[in-house]
Amino acid sequence: MKTEGNVLIAQGGGPTPVINSSLRGVLEEAKKYKFITGIFGARYGVEGILREDFIDLSKESKNNIVNLAYTPGAALGSCRRKLVGDDYERVISILIKHNVRYFFYNGGNDSMDTCNKIACIASDYNIKVIGIPKTIDNDLCLTDHCPGFASAAKYVIISTMELYKDIQSLPIHVCILELMGRNAGWLAAAASLAKANEDDGPHLIYVPEVPFNEESFLFDVKSCREKVCGVLVVVSEGLKDKNGNPIAGSGITDGFGHKIPGGVAQHLSNLVIQKLGIKSRSEKPGLLGRCSITMQSSTDREEAIAVGSFAVKSAVNGESNKMVSITRISNSPYKSEMTLVPLNKVANVERVLPKAFINVRGNGIEESYRNYCLPLIGDELPNFLTLKRVFKEKCE
Repeated sequence: MKTEGNVLIAQGGGPTPVINSSLRGVLEEAKKYKFITGIFGARYGVEGILREDFIDLSKESKNNIVNLAYTPGAALGSCRRKLVGDDYERVISILIKHNVRYFFYNGGNDSMDTCNKIACIASDYNIKVIGIPKTIDNDLCLTDHCPGFASAAKYVIISTMELYKDIQSLPIHVCILELMGRNAGWLAAAASLAKANEDDGPHLIYVPEVPFNEESFLFDVKSCREKVCGVLVVVSEGLKDKNGNPIAGSGITDGFGHKIPGGVAQHLSNLVIQKLGIKSRSEKPGLLGRCSITMQSSTDREEAIAVGSFAVKSAVNGESNKMVSITRISNSPYKSEMTLVPLNKVANVERVLPKAFINVRGNGIEESYRNYCLPLIGDELPNFLTLKRVFKEKCE
């Protein structure tokens, strides 16, 4: 016999282009079960639970629920609140007070840690807890990829293609493009798919998985500049030196104690100007890459809906203390299926970019990464025109 009670869902961490698609999946599936008596959303993640600040999602129209999948940001509001001490017992008491029998937390590494700790206590009260993965960083383990990554990767690829066309138009400088990803290089690596021809940018890509060496970087840039006038370099925001120290940062930490990265592109651009005497500029799309609905991947959207739906199906069938995982079945045509993995095997474990995807010199990405990433985009990439050159350009 199924347990009668309410559903509560919360969103945690940085939004993705498809975080609301997973919310849609939860709502559409939960509405199918008569023993689910109410569907609520916590405003601003676990902070909303602690304040008992809930939205009655059962009153939302069918049209609104459908449109969630095409809405940027986190519709419920998110947070980076780290629960400590008595917070966990308070969360459980509030779930019991509101007869919540099915709790879903949609987030990344830190959210899965929170979800796991809540689940361990909730099991004593017959409350089913399922983690719904999301992160543009793609750094959750035990899943082929994370909802949100493909859309952010599509944004990276197309934006890099567009940026290089601009650089080609006025090839007078080195451009350093800084991309998000924290300690993992999955997003920075996606820029490699923008390269249509050998001379096209990005010419160099640096990811956190390889210790950054300033001397090697300057040598690489100088060498590229001798071949092409307009050089495009892609860097991850999380670059570190051989001792694990960020090469640039904001100097502040978030609610979970993580150092907030930033300023890498400007730092490296300054190095190019000062030590090589070459004009340089930095670019950083930042949050634009995770809130762009216009570049949302259709595959990403459909999988995010399916992940939310599967979470509900799993919970009502008695599963708990698990995270939904995506298993890739095939690349051509692309197919995937949903499975469950233990939350305690996922929480606080970062999955970084495998060394097999990084070239030997550590300044570029191997072709094998394209085979991993491209099927997730779900849509055809643009094919920009390049006029045939008669004479080789001369760099001043």
